[in-house]
Amino acid sequence: MKTVCRFAASMSRLALTGNAAARRRCFSSTSAAQATWGFIGLGRMGYPMAKNLRAKLPKEDTLFIQDVNKDAMDAFAAEISETATGKVELAATPRQVAENAETIITALPNPAIVKSVYEFMITPASLTKGQISQPRFFIDASTIDIITSREVSESITSSGQGTFVDAPMSGGVVGAAAGTLTFMIGSPSNSVDRATEALLLMGRKVLHLGEQGAGLAGKLANNYLLALNNVATAEAMNMGIKWGLDPKALAGMINISTGRCWPSEVNNPVPGVIPTSPASRGYEGGFGVALANKDLKLAIKAAEEAGLKLPMGKTAADLYDAVEKDVSCKGKDFSVVYRYLGGKE
Repeated sequence: MKTVCRFAASMSRLALTGNAAARRRCFSSTSAAQATWGFIGLGRMGYPMAKNLRAKLPKEDTLFIQDVNKDAMDAFAAEISETATGKVELAATPRQVAENAETIITALPNPAIVKSVYEFMITPASLTKGQISQPRFFIDASTIDIITSREVSESITSSGQGTFVDAPMSGGVVGAAAGTLTFMIGSPSNSVDRATEALLLMGRKVLHLGEQGAGLAGKLANNYLLALNNVATAEAMNMGIKWGLDPKALAGMINISTGRCWPSEVNNPVPGVIPTSPASRGYEGGFGVALANKDLKLAIKAAEEAGLKLPMGKTAADLYDAVEKDVSCKGKDFSVVYRYLGGKE
C-alpha cells in the first residue's frame, strides 16, 4: 500500500489555506492522507486552544480529544459539529488518544495530573507497534515544575515511544480564545520546527528558550514576576486612591512612567480603570488567583532547589494564600488582591 507523509501532507494543505508555513517535512509515513492529532485537557485554557486547533487543521484531519469531564468533551464535539470545522473523536482514556494520534498536546492543571496522564499514555511501551508505527510527538502546554517535566520527558525518550517538548503558554483565557498565545518551548533543536508549526495553530508566537525544561524555566520566572507586580500594582493603586487621586489619572501616570507593567496597563485591579479588565467585570474571568498562587509556588520551589534566595517570594505566597481563602475573593481573577487589601471599588 502506498505510504504518504501524513504530517507533511497536513502542513502542506495548511500552507495552501494560509494557516502554516509552506514547509514540507516528513514526520510520519502512514497509509492514510489525513493526519491524526490529540488534545488532552479541556479546561479554561485547553478548550479554546483545542477549538482553535481544530478550526485551523484541514477538515479531513482527525482530532482526538480527552478530558475527565465528559460534559466538556460532549460540548466540544457538539460545538465542532455545529460549525462543521472538521472531524472530532472522543477518547475514553489518554491511552486511546496516544494510540490513535501522531501529535498529542496536553494542557493540564498540575504536576501530579501531568505525570499520571503521561504514564497512562506510554504504558505499556507499545505505541509504535500499533496502527501508527511512528514515535509520537508530545507537546505539554501545562505549567508545572521543571523536575516533573524532565521525568516525563525521560520516560518517553527512554522507552523509544516519542519526543517530548515543554511548551507553557502566556496570554491567559483571552489569548487562548483569540489564538494569540505566546508559547515558551524547551526542546532539542531538531524538534523546534515541528513544535512551532503545531503551536502556531493555537497562538501567535513561539519562543525557543533552550533544551527540554527551558520553556518552563522561562515561564516560571515570568509568572513569579507577574505575581509580585500584581501585588505591587494593587498596593500602589490603593495607596494613591486613598490619598485622593483619581484612579484613571493615577493609572495613566503610572503607565507612562517607571512603574508601568502588565498589571497596571492591561489588567489594572481597580474596577472601571480598564473597561475590558476582569476588575471591571466583578473580577470574573482572567487569570485565577488559585492558578497565580500555584505558579508562584512552583517558581519558589524551583528556586529553592537551585539554591536561590527569594526574599519577596514567601511574603507574596502568604498573601495569595490568604486571598484564596477569602470568600469574597475565591475563584476570582488574581487582581482581586486589590479587593482583599481593602481597595475602593
